[in-house]
Amino acid sequence: MLPWKRAFGPLAALLLAVSVATTAPAVATTPTATPTVSPTAVTAATASSGWNNYSCKPSTAHPRPVVLVHGTFGNSVDNWLGLAPYLVNRGYCVFSLDYGQLPGVPFFNGLGPIDKSAEQLSAYVDRVLAATGTSKVDIVGHSQGGMMPRHYLKFLGGAAKVNALVGLAPDNHGTTLLGLTTLLPHFPGAEDLLTEKTPGLADQIAGSAFLTKLNAGGDTVPGVKYTVIATRYDQVVTPYRSQFLSGPDVRNVTLQDLCAVNISEHLAIGLIDRIAFHEVANALDPGRATPTTCASVIG
Repeated sequence: MLPWKRAFGPLAALLLAVSVATTAPAVATTPTATPTVSPTAVTAATASSGWNNYSCKPSTAHPRPVVLVHGTFGNSVDNWLGLAPYLVNRGYCVFSLDYGQLPGVPFFNGLGPIDKSAEQLSAYVDRVLAATGTSKVDIVGHSQGGMMPRHYLKFLGGAAKVNALVGLAPDNHGTTLLGLTTLLPHFPGAEDLLTEKTPGLADQIAGSAFLTKLNAGGDTVPGVKYTVIATRYDQVVTPYRSQFLSGPDVRNVTLQDLCAVNISEHLAIGLIDRIAFHEVANALDPGRATPTTCASVIG
């Protein structure tokens, strides 16, 4: 998500989805249409800041490239203006992709069917592995971007190519949007409208067919390390504990247990929170992890 959306809150997100659907009736639902921002332009813009540099070769200290996966309404640049440089400055090769584009909807990605978005992630990981000459990546995702890769891991062979998945406020078990989604049945056609025009949103509603399939048989797959970093003040993925995963090789973290005065909400945890960023770095390199405290904001 983009920083200026913080003022809108979860209800506005739903209203925006309905607005997109009602003002663009001819829009198809396939997410494989031409992106609104060309990959070449994205690569040029971000490589100048140190990430999406396809000549980057992982070091011995950090042997795996990091793939950043943006959230709903986000994109490969704006979502990562804080975390990407943070990781680059610590010696990581960092890459980010756009996914879930809908034709005729500029700037706002992550709206297409999530299973199709996972296919885009699969292709992108292969591209990063080929460019860096590595066999595995680490994935860090925000919101939908922390949940969607689990489909890739579970159904598209991603577990063989991913060492760790770190989710910042991921909607692993969907969201009630503070109960707002329970209102959908009271507005005839609203749920169908979301499904038809913005399937990426409909897939994230708690109890959706997509999430039921994703979580059936367990939250995790063998061979991948999972970290979930959540905030008690999340106003989008609610209740916040629904973000947590169960299974082996899982670490669930609440920011306020690390720094009681941290007031980051759903957007800040992915965009600007250096305490969360420090915990991401710990998850990527647990052998060199240092305690995450309130002082990590200046680390």
